Amino acid sequence: MGVAAAEQQHPYVPRDLHLPDYVPCFLSQRDILLPYLAASLLLVALIWLLSGRCSKITKTDRLLMCWWAFTGLTHIILEGYFAFTPEFYKEKTPHYLAEVWKEYSKGDSRYVGRDAAVVTVEGITAAIEGPACLLAV
Repeated sequence: MGVAAAEQQHPYVPRDLHLPDYVPCFLSQRDILLPYLAASLLLVALIWLLSGRCSKITKTDRLLMCWWAFTGLTHIILEGYFAFTPEFYKEKTPHYLAEVWKEYSKGDSRYVGRDAAVVTVEGITAAIEGPACLLAV
């Protein structure tokens, strides 16, 4: 098997996308989604309970606090990893965040192809929007 054939053994479109040393996903979609869902629900529950200790905060404001905390951490952790780890597709161990982006890139290969606009927007989102969301809490 030649070098060209080895580079084409990825699930992304276009098939001729150059991904040297690509390593397939170790985790299934279920193994990726369940921890994310569990962590998200835990975070929302924690914020909901903590915000409930102050009787002056309305239910609407409590829901908004949950949303901003969830959104902020998602931007910082998930998108921050993507923006600052350019070769996540080469990860040879089942690193959770690399697996998230390998799977996500199946739906939008601009991520695995490191499209400059996508990387820039995700970097700005992780560095500015994520912390701003947490400040809103």
